[in-house]
Amino acid sequence: MTIQQIKYFLALSNELHFWKTSEKVFISQSSLSRQIQSLENEMGIKLFERDKRNVKLTDTGKFLQEKWTATIKEIDRVHRQAKKIDEGTSGFASISYPGSIAFKFLPNFLEVLNSNLPDLKLELIEPTDKSHENLLLNYETDIALSRDAIKNINIDSFKLSSEPICLVVPDNHWLNRESLDNLKELKDEKFIISGLHQTTFFASLLRNFFEKHGFEPKTIIESDFGGMILNLVSRELGVSILPHSYKFAEFKNVRFIELNEEINLFINWRKRDPNETIKKIIDFAKLIKN
Repeated sequence: MTIQQIKYFLALSNELHFWKTSEKVFISQSSLSRQIQSLENEMGIKLFERDKRNVKLTDTGKFLQEKWTATIKEIDRVHRQAKKIDEGTSGFASISYPGSIAFKFLPNFLEVLNSNLPDLKLELIEPTDKSHENLLLNYETDIALSRDAIKNINIDSFKLSSEPICLVVPDNHWLNRESLDNLKELKDEKFIISGLHQTTFFASLLRNFFEKHGFEPKTIIESDFGGMILNLVSRELGVSILPHSYKFAEFKNVRFIELNEEINLFINWRKRDPNETIKKIIDFAKLIKN
């Protein structure tokens, strides 16, 4: 029994069609059939019920599909990490980050890395539907820059900086820091913000902000992409609330009004990661001033 045979079995168990599966795994239909039959013969069990038209899993096949899916995922995670450790001798790392740091902290950070680790190869990931915690635990990223510290016994975190969140308005908008004595005055404004129903850290921060100031925003557009939000605010479609870092995007026709709320930036990494390159990157991150 080989890992490749197990992967063929899992592909067929999902498709339940020899021809479609053979195309998907890039082998001939006859080769796929021989691999499955060899696996069944070696184990002495029947994995599939077959006739001329249909393929379906036996109860044993269903059991192994569930167990082997988890096993192969774990093997793939181990292989990814082993490859990164091997590449660490020449320097490789993947970094996930929130979009708000793309205009100041991240470019400054990359400049420092480029100057001090010129042979380093980087992969940058801006996740939209995956948590930084899962990316780290699944070895899909090596370092996570995030707005909240990841609380997991297998992950270390370090606070890099803090910055205010800001009300973002078009240049000609009536609002300014002096005129904004009571934030409830914002209740009639049209907001362009992240969806408050989401589970992200920033969505939670916004929910708490609006709850504290006693009103629900009149949201006309939901978006998780700060660049898009700035573009829409500059076109005078509404106002928004964003971290101060977005000011460095230098969009025209937008003003940033600092609020009495702050947001942090953390660097997170797996404990006891053997890749020495990761340790160097973390040390350089701690030197950056936001």
